[in-house]
Parts: sequence; C-alpha cells; structure tokens
Amino acid sequence: MKNLTMVIFGGSGDLTRRKLIPALYRLYKGRRLPKTFKILGVGRTGYDDESYRSHLKKNITEFVEDKERDNSSVDIFLSFVHYLSMDQSQEQEYTYLKEKIEQIDDIASNYLFYLATPPSLYERIPLFLKSVGLNKGRIVVEKPFGYDLKSAVRMNAIFKSAFSEEQIFRIDHFLGKETVQNILALRFANGIFEPLWNRNYIDRVEITAVENLGIENRGGFYDSTGALRDMVQNHLVQLLALVAMEPPVAFNEKEFRDEVVKVYRSLKPMNSKEIAKNVIRGQYMGVNKTIKGYREEKSVDAASHTETFLAMKIFLANWRWEGVPFYIRTGKQMPTKVSEIIIHFKSTPHRLFSSREECPEQNQLIIRIQPNEGCVLKFDMKVPGSGFDVKQVPMEFTFDKLGGLPMEDAYSRLLEDCISGETTLFTRSDAVEESWKFFDPVLKFWKENTDVPLYGYPAGTWGPLESETIIDGEKKWTNPCKNLTNTDLYCEL
Repeated sequence: MKNLTMVIFGGSGDLTRRKLIPALYRLYKGRRLPKTFKILGVGRTGYDDESYRSHLKKNITEFVEDKERDNSSVDIFLSFVHYLSMDQSQEQEYTYLKEKIEQIDDIASNYLFYLATPPSLYERIPLFLKSVGLNKGRIVVEKPFGYDLKSAVRMNAIFKSAFSEEQIFRIDHFLGKETVQNILALRFANGIFEPLWNRNYIDRVEITAVENLGIENRGGFYDSTGALRDMVQNHLVQLLALVAMEPPVAFNEKEFRDEVVKVYRSLKPMNSKEIAKNVIRGQYMGVNKTIKGYREEKSVDAASHTETFLAMKIFLANWRWEGVPFYIRTGKQMPTKVSEIIIHFKSTPHRLFSSREECPEQNQLIIRIQPNEGCVLKFDMKVPGSGFDVKQVPMEFTFDKLGGLPMEDAYSRLLEDCISGETTLFTRSDAVEESWKFFDPVLKFWKENTDVPLYGYPAGTWGPLESETIIDGEKKWTNPCKNLTNTDLYCEL
C-alpha cells in the first residue's frame, strides 16, 4: 500500500492518546507505514490541527519510552496528523468529514476508519459513512462486539450493510501479543506436544487474566458491562480457542479462523443448574478506607450487582477434549496483573513414589502472556543425595531472551495488519455470534434469577473463596505471582 488516510473516531479519547497514536508513531519510526499517510482525529473536543498535535506530543512523550523516540521524528510524524471537531452521532456532520478528508488528501487514497468510540456509536457510524460514500476502505471496531446475542447479530447486520466482511476488522489487542501468537508455534511447530495435547494426557486447563487495578474512571461503561462482557466473551474464550483448536490445514486467515469457529461451536451449553454451579461471580470491596469498593467508584450505582470477578468451568463437546474441564477466571483488584494459561497433565498411571513423604506433582506447562512473557515446563526429578526424594523442577524460557529482540507492541502489530489487509488475527462475524450463543444464557440466567449470589471479596485478594468450589476434587486455582522465572513464588489468598 503506497498511501493511507486513517480516520480515528474518538480521536480525543483515552484509547487514542494511550494506545493508537503511540502505536502509529512506532510504526512510523520503524518505517512500516505507507510512504504517504494522513491521520485524522475526529471528536467533540474543540481542537484545531496545531492544538491537537501539541496534545498528542505530550502523550507520545508519556507512553513511548525514551529509547524509542526522538523529538525530530515525533514532530515529523505529527505533521501528518489533523483534527476535525464534530458530533459523530449526527449524520449531517459526515458531509464535513468528507470535505475534511478531501482537503487533507489530494490523491485517491486507501481509507482506514477506526472506531475508538463508546459502543453506542458502533451501529451509527458505519451507516453514516455509507451515506456519504466513505465505505470504500476498511473499518476497525473495538470490543465489545454486542452486549448479547441479539445485539451482536444486529451489529453484524449493520456493519455488513455498509462494508463487506473482508473490510471489517474486529480488533482484540490480546491477539496482538507475541506470546498469544506463540501458542500456535508452541503447539504446531513442536512434535513433542501434539501426541499429548488431548483428553488422554491432559487433566485440566486453567486460563487466568486478572488486573491489580479497579475500574479507574470507567464506571459508566463498566457498570453496564461487567467482567463477562468485558473480558470473558472475547479475550478469555479466544485464548481457550488457541489452546483447544485443531491444527489448521494451512496458516492463512480462512483456515485459522475456521478452526476458531469450530471450537466456539463445540462449547457445551449449560442448563440453569450447571450455570448456578459452574459460574461464580464476585465484586471487590474496599479495604481500610484506603481502597474504594466497586460500589464507591465514580459513576457506579451504589446498589450495583455488576460483577468485577468471574470464574467458570467450561467443557468442549468434541473428540479431543471430551471430559476435560477448562477453568477460566478474570477479575479487577487482584494481587497482581497477570495473564497466563496452565496445562495440567495427568499423573502417571501408577504412582510409584506415592508412598514417599512428598508425592510427585502433576506436570505443568505454563504459558505466560503478561508480564515476563514466556513458558515454563514443570517436571519431577530426584533430589541429589541419599534417599529417593522427588522434587518438581522448572525448565524456563522468557521471550526477552530470544535474540535480545524487544517485545512487539500489540496495537502496533494489529494496526499494521489492518493497514495491509491481513485479517488472520481478527474476529470474524460468525465467531462473534457463536461465542455469544454460549454466553448469552448465562446473562439471561442472571437477569431472570435476581437471587444468584454476587460474592464480595476484599480488593487485593484472589477473589471470592467460593470460586474454589468449581474446581474438581481437592485441586485449587493456581495463583501466580508477577515473577515467572521463580516458579516457587506463588501468591496465596
């Protein structure tokens, strides 16, 4: 692509200043943007071009490390940035948008429209772009892709009425993380794992993605969203799909996304009793008057029943995974910020050393997505010396050791794919709907049964203790610390 005009709706918002503009600057600095490009921020704030550039320069300084930037390249990059103050919810305003684009772009250009707006505008902007003939390029939309199955189907229909499926990029920054993509390499490039990657050798799978912050200043959005819509229906179920999917025939956008959809279709539906038993929700509480509880956060209902923690047990109805539980968990105000996948392998058929004082533990493969991105394989070995004591030891790898290369910024990677038209790591419309078909009954169950427990948990802990009840037998959640390389350091409740 030789030229590009990128329009960012929500150009004065938080996502643009923290993620999008820094990511675009990194692409520019790495000479990975088209030779001719323009960026147009669109928002309600009354900037002009110069004041908008000054605003963004401060944010690039804050969110891009010193070693990645220099003032000269920042100024040159910002000279290609423009701004239009308009009401994005009013169709008549899009005539001015078209005029502004024609003003800053004097050649026939490739258009990329990015919706960094509240979800309430997702169903309007595509139609307004079509009404003025600006539906010729690609359009990028952030999650959530609907609030339930009905809204997801409606939103897909609206987007497809203005753009073709090939033009629509449903972005999830989780899939831009290097470690998430390396799950595919770990599984499909190594012959030692494939024979073991099934119900015969794997006991259970844990997927945890938690944060040590509250909702910050997103109370209005979060109180109508909750953990299931914010994290589970998209991020966590996508990680589950990468773990559970069958090998694609080829690594291309169609074959890869076809296999993801197959996983979603195999999610085993839960009835009311199973939802009540296998889904635990919680809400963080304040601690010692120094940390606010969720209901004390700005723009949150004082009697809110919105979940900030969710733990689920999920099964897949297919040949490879029948009977293997997938435990997924997310939460706000946890002890640390961490996302990881743990594959628990089954114990040996005959516990040869079970009579010893310390019984050997199950082998584990830990895939750390953030922070300290890497992998750990745990296995049992005899402790040197007299006797026959067996101890679990780790074989560790972190991505910062791979040739000294810096970890790619997720948004930079995904924006580059949007610009080039590479759709592999973006969610297809049928995947959105298949995912919602599984999670929609959970939302309906909560709505129809107002007495479903919402467990409180103190901020800074690993969520309500009731979440342990969904784990089979005497097993418990694995509560990881921030440090991957010392695997003996696990946080406890």
